[in-house]
Amino acid sequence: MADRGVDLSALPKEVRDQLAELDLELSEGDITQKGYEKKRAKLLASYIPQLPKAELSLPDVQPSPSHSANPSPSPEAPGPSTSSASRHHRAHRSGGARDERYRSDIHTEAVQAALAKHREEKMALPMPTKRRSYFVQSPIDNCTPPDTSSASEDEGSLRRKAALSAVLAQTLQSPDYWINRSVQSSSTSSSASSTLSHGEPKTQPQPQPQPQLQPGASVLADVLAHTRIENSVPPDVTSSTPQERGSRVDLPPAVRGMSRGQSRSSMLDTADGVPVSSRVSTKIQQLLNTLKRPKRPPLSEYFLDDSEEIVEVPRPDPNTPKPEGRQIIPVKGEPLGVVSNWPPALQAALARWGATQAKSPALTALDITGKPLYTLTYGKLWSRSLKLAYTLLNKLGTKTEPVLQTGDRVALVYPNSDPGMFWVAFYGCLLAEVIPVPIEVPLSRQDAGSQQIGFLLGSCGVSLALTSEVCLKGLPKTQNGEIVQFKGWPRMKWVVTDTKYLTKPSKDWQPHIPTANTDTAYIEYKASKEGTVMGVAVSKIAMLTHCQALTQACNYCEGETLVNVLDCKKDMGLWHGVLTSVMNRIHTITVPYAVMKACPMSWVQRVHIHKARVALVKCRDLHWAMMAHKDQKDINLSSIRMLIVADGANPWSVSSCDAFLNVFQSHGLRPEVICPCATSPEALTVAIRRPGARGAPLPARAILSMGGLSHGVIRVNTEDKNSALTVQDVGHIMPGALMCIVKPDGPPQLCKTDEIGEIVINSRAGGTMYYGLPGVTKNTFEVIPVNQAGAPIGEIPFARTGLLGFVGPGSLVFVVGKIEGLLMVSGRRHNADDLVATALAVEPVKTVYRGRIAVFSVTVFYDERIVIVAEQRPDASEEDSFQWMSRVLQAIDGIHQVGLYCLALVQANTLPKTPLGGIHICETKQSFLDGNLHPCNILMCPHTCVTNMPKPRQKQPVDVGPASMLVGNLVAGKRIAQAMGRELGVVEDQDLIRKHQFLSEALQWRAQTDPDHVLYILLNSKGVPVCTATCAQLHKRAEKITATLIERGGLNTGDNVVLLYPPGIDLIAAFYGCLYAGVIPVTVRPPHPQNLAATLPTVRMIIDVSKAACILTTQPLMRILRSREAAASVNVKTWPTIIDTDDLPRKRPPQIYKPPTAEMLAYLDFSVSTTGMLTGVKMSHAAISTLCRSIKLQCELYSSRQIAICLDPYCGLGFVLWCLSSVYSGHQSILIPPLELETSLPVWLSTLSQYKIRDTFCSYSVMELCTKGLGTQSEMLKARGLNLSCVRSCVVVAEERPRLALSQSFSKLFKDLGLSPRAVSTAFGSRVNLAIGLQGTSGPDPSTVYVDMKSLRHDRVRLVEKGAPQSLPLMESGTILPGVRVIIVNPETRGPLGDSHLGEIWVNSPHSASGYYTIYGEESLQADHFNTKLSFGDPQTLWSRTGYLGFIKRTELLDASGDRHDALFVVGSLDETLELRGLRYHPIDIETSVSRAHRSIAESAVFTWTNLLVVVAELSGSEQEALDLVPLVTNVVLEEHHLIVGVVVIVDPGVIPINSRGEKQRMHLRDSFLADQLDPIYVAYNM
Repeated sequence: MADRGVDLSALPKEVRDQLAELDLELSEGDITQKGYEKKRAKLLASYIPQLPKAELSLPDVQPSPSHSANPSPSPEAPGPSTSSASRHHRAHRSGGARDERYRSDIHTEAVQAALAKHREEKMALPMPTKRRSYFVQSPIDNCTPPDTSSASEDEGSLRRKAALSAVLAQTLQSPDYWINRSVQSSSTSSSASSTLSHGEPKTQPQPQPQPQLQPGASVLADVLAHTRIENSVPPDVTSSTPQERGSRVDLPPAVRGMSRGQSRSSMLDTADGVPVSSRVSTKIQQLLNTLKRPKRPPLSEYFLDDSEEIVEVPRPDPNTPKPEGRQIIPVKGEPLGVVSNWPPALQAALARWGATQAKSPALTALDITGKPLYTLTYGKLWSRSLKLAYTLLNKLGTKTEPVLQTGDRVALVYPNSDPGMFWVAFYGCLLAEVIPVPIEVPLSRQDAGSQQIGFLLGSCGVSLALTSEVCLKGLPKTQNGEIVQFKGWPRMKWVVTDTKYLTKPSKDWQPHIPTANTDTAYIEYKASKEGTVMGVAVSKIAMLTHCQALTQACNYCEGETLVNVLDCKKDMGLWHGVLTSVMNRIHTITVPYAVMKACPMSWVQRVHIHKARVALVKCRDLHWAMMAHKDQKDINLSSIRMLIVADGANPWSVSSCDAFLNVFQSHGLRPEVICPCATSPEALTVAIRRPGARGAPLPARAILSMGGLSHGVIRVNTEDKNSALTVQDVGHIMPGALMCIVKPDGPPQLCKTDEIGEIVINSRAGGTMYYGLPGVTKNTFEVIPVNQAGAPIGEIPFARTGLLGFVGPGSLVFVVGKIEGLLMVSGRRHNADDLVATALAVEPVKTVYRGRIAVFSVTVFYDERIVIVAEQRPDASEEDSFQWMSRVLQAIDGIHQVGLYCLALVQANTLPKTPLGGIHICETKQSFLDGNLHPCNILMCPHTCVTNMPKPRQKQPVDVGPASMLVGNLVAGKRIAQAMGRELGVVEDQDLIRKHQFLSEALQWRAQTDPDHVLYILLNSKGVPVCTATCAQLHKRAEKITATLIERGGLNTGDNVVLLYPPGIDLIAAFYGCLYAGVIPVTVRPPHPQNLAATLPTVRMIIDVSKAACILTTQPLMRILRSREAAASVNVKTWPTIIDTDDLPRKRPPQIYKPPTAEMLAYLDFSVSTTGMLTGVKMSHAAISTLCRSIKLQCELYSSRQIAICLDPYCGLGFVLWCLSSVYSGHQSILIPPLELETSLPVWLSTLSQYKIRDTFCSYSVMELCTKGLGTQSEMLKARGLNLSCVRSCVVVAEERPRLALSQSFSKLFKDLGLSPRAVSTAFGSRVNLAIGLQGTSGPDPSTVYVDMKSLRHDRVRLVEKGAPQSLPLMESGTILPGVRVIIVNPETRGPLGDSHLGEIWVNSPHSASGYYTIYGEESLQADHFNTKLSFGDPQTLWSRTGYLGFIKRTELLDASGDRHDALFVVGSLDETLELRGLRYHPIDIETSVSRAHRSIAESAVFTWTNLLVVVAELSGSEQEALDLVPLVTNVVLEEHHLIVGVVVIVDPGVIPINSRGEKQRMHLRDSFLADQLDPIYVAYNM
């Protein structure tokens, strides 16, 4: 590299050597850019006196061809194609381990141009957020602190950013800048991450204005995202109308919390209260800006999903190029000449040379330093092979029972570094007439792909393996020294073939050498695209014919010298270097892979020393030699007449060949000797370029349009050089062969002349079958091409080669890719190798480890999606990696016009390897799908690449009025969907009337008539009663509290009093004390002493909202309320009067208050809904008496009964059962506070067993605790004598859709303990009516139906069979309580709906709440939710709206009165539903799918933010699995719900907040996420 002012050629040799060494280290990735510049500056310092020191580290302006224009380390062979590139771990410095098959200067320029184009339309990509601890693997200074883009950035930093982006924008005009970025220091990377661009698609055939962003816009967007965001509509990124699509919104409208369905109490609408200046929302804003770009194809009109069609069917594009040529005519190779002295079989040739030319060298092997280690002569080769053949046939087993028979298959397990042993083994097997199966040396028991090798050995019936002593020692052993049983392998016998173990054949023994026939000679392994390894059988005649054809095509002469760098076990290395060479008595010099790593020039030196005529290499060997040639002045390559490039069919080989010729032409290399060839395991050599004559015109090049290629059409690229692919020909087809091009998919129809297809070959010199697999063989080896009409063109069978290509002018063959690397995306073909090359051209030096990149496709949502996985260098920073990923996206979008679905970076050396060190694509894909890849960086782009989504549903205006709907239903014979519980009946007894009127009187009456009857027993975690209350005791405790209230509280009748107690009897006494005093009790859950910051503000809020005049509580809680810790969260000076009720004097109140009417308020029920809204409802005395009466009738409760309650007693039905029901009905309640289960899980179940309880009530959280914690211990509980056969009903108290899976697993787990599967049911209540459905003693068991999820999203119910795809099981929510009427109503028209229609559940009942308790008394809400009338049908009745969607279905079952039973099914809360793409989703359905996606997802929750779906998943595994979840979560939601996830947040277990009923608080979660309080492990923003 020419440094300014320094003539490098004038420097001393040792300095030049050191510089060359440095260049190599940098290109290798063994040194960072910074280190390189530092060392280089140090070396040159003394030779640059005139330059100021500061300039030393500037990058060179002119990229030299050898280094800076060439910033791509070696892609490891994707799949088998370059499997000879073995990668063993090595301790010493890697000598040029960069396989540059893919590198091309033209291509690098194209990539830079594509990137520069993207820069012009700058778009900010949000960088994912990672937790600090996640960076353990990289050095601390490379970590991006979590807050780089947080709100702490001041205006100034934004201005700086603006200035910088302006500078960037100018610099970006020159593509050189991007080429040179690879040698620049990373000073600008930090600012670049927040303003990275994401390119504009350019496939639109119709002209479309390219939107330009004004220079300040993105910065303004940044500023906007940082400011406090006030009322305006959130931008809708999912449904832009077609006409807006071309333009781009420059300024994002500010974002406000989304208004919820019918917000019940806007006062506490939390989202409005979140200051959105947090970094999370900045990133979401960036994401929204990115997503506002128009999607690639305009989506066509939406059609309803009644048909099975979900997917957008792509309309054919009229501008798609179509093939126009005539049908191709099969191409014939030259005839195979007959030479008189060709041997009748290959073994015969060896016998001949072994006898007549015994001293002639056959093989020279090199040691690790590149010096010759030994030379095997033809005499030695013959005698050793003979010995081995004799030993195999006569010395294994006994005379009568030989181990090997003729035709048996034998595995050859030899390392590359020992070709001599392999040759002897191979020819020994041929002479013994057993079939050699060469395979790789297995490195470990779990070696990637060893299982597939096992499949190969199994299908070939191999049970014996030949190996060398050294190799055997290196194989993994068990404790007792035996070789381990490799995964998936059949049982093997190992035979060592070193000469000392072989027996000399007896005088009379001669090997049988028949004339070549169709018996199998050897089996070569081949891995398919799916990863299965199959054996291609090559017959003896095919082996011989192939050698003859190669001899003729390559013009081999007796006694030539050949240098072979390839693996001699398979492919070209075997065909030329082992078989054809012996046929022609050629001297082969093998250069093992290990030598190439240590000394990349070794093969060139061997050619020079031995004056070799032929060299057999791959592109990477050309590249390595070129990188290392710096000072090899005296090398002469003029002896070469043929440089065979084995992977010359790879589209990127052309640039390696050119560059190599460029460097070595001055060393005597002639341009016409470079001979690329095309090969395939099935057809062996397909085509090879013949060595040219001096001065003859050089062979052709084709410059093809990538767009045309993706449609399978050949078009010469004229206009856009960036998306061009240059391919070189691979010569003519082999002598004696016939070739056609057929369509790669469907019947083998002949292609047209300008169409790309699969090459098929008919030749005697090809493989005959996949050994042991007749079915697959037929489809590959016996293909008969057909013409356009579908008629076969002849009788001759062809073999598929797996190569895609076409025939050019002069019958030259061109190959553009392989079937196994073919990715079909939206009907267009892309080649994995091409994508790898593009990714590598994006300055990977800083990011990708040794260029190891894998490309494959996964099928998600009815199309293939492209995934790129690369290994990340250990020293790559987060910024660099993310920047590289963003650029790869843009480059691939620009050049290939295809969107990437996922880009993942994994730790260096962690991808599964093929035996020779390439990346094992199939295993990598499997790991990706199983969630075992453990990426350290990931970028998902579903928004850009999933283009087959149906168009969002437009809500149709309702033209049909509710009256017509009603009439329509009646005409159709459908009844209106309504149901009612049985009659409450009339109370006769005068005494009872008094008792029923007010609960306070009921308690007094019980205390007089039955004072010693125990109403309540409170248990602790050991199941021991810690407190009991008889009727009289409860009455007396209530009186003491009343007296204190009157004395100390200074209260007026009707004042609100907050009761702050742990679950227990004190709470019940305080409640009745308030009723006796004529004040209104408000029960509140006490704050959690360990978590005051989170729980105390809610307490404070209820106290403030209810305007409580006084707080009743216990001494410990009173201390907490006044503590210093409490002062940190709330103002403790402004509490109302606090009275502790622990040690009250024995006083009786002067009188007990009696309300004048039963309509008076009895208590307030406050609860935080799942959407995060705090609502208080008013319960009158009449309502609670009828509610208690209704429960008494439904559950048949009376004084002699016992029930067990394990619920929180603060609101809803839980409070009613805990505090009210026993006093009304007189039954005994055993109280188990749910918190006690945390100390001792079995306490609830053992109580049921011990007290022989028939009816019990619990919450879902209690049920979940038991299921998870006791599920495995049922045997132990049984042994303790636990028996649940007494339980008749176990009711889960809930305000949600019944959790069927949890109920069923609970029933199944405890079935062994006698629990009846019919016992478990779910109650249903809501804010407006605390108990609507409750499974009682009479009535049928709860029924289950299956509904179609797709219809549900359209607000329709379609019943399907169990197990139907997309079906959702729903369980009935209990039997409707006595006195309750339920009707299903259309929430928009407010008209009644028919049976089995989805609508809002409305309820009419004497125990409905009488209204919301609000400070301002929002009358509109009040009227809307509590006193609503139907718009048609029965306009008199007043209904309450529950806010839940559901449906009623008349079942075949009969209820108690003998009528058919109407079942109520609750689908979910209207407030919770997510409106996405015009459809209605229930979060629980998406969460169920997410939790199934990966074994380590413990719990998940979803919510929307500005029309983006956010998924939060709790990770139960190790943190390294965090990023595995991102693609799996995205896949499952896309597949099952047809939604694209916008943000995936991975958090620790227990982060998702859950209320006392076990319901997820999704809005709390949303607010914490937006305020950046979750401390997530990882946040991925899907593009």
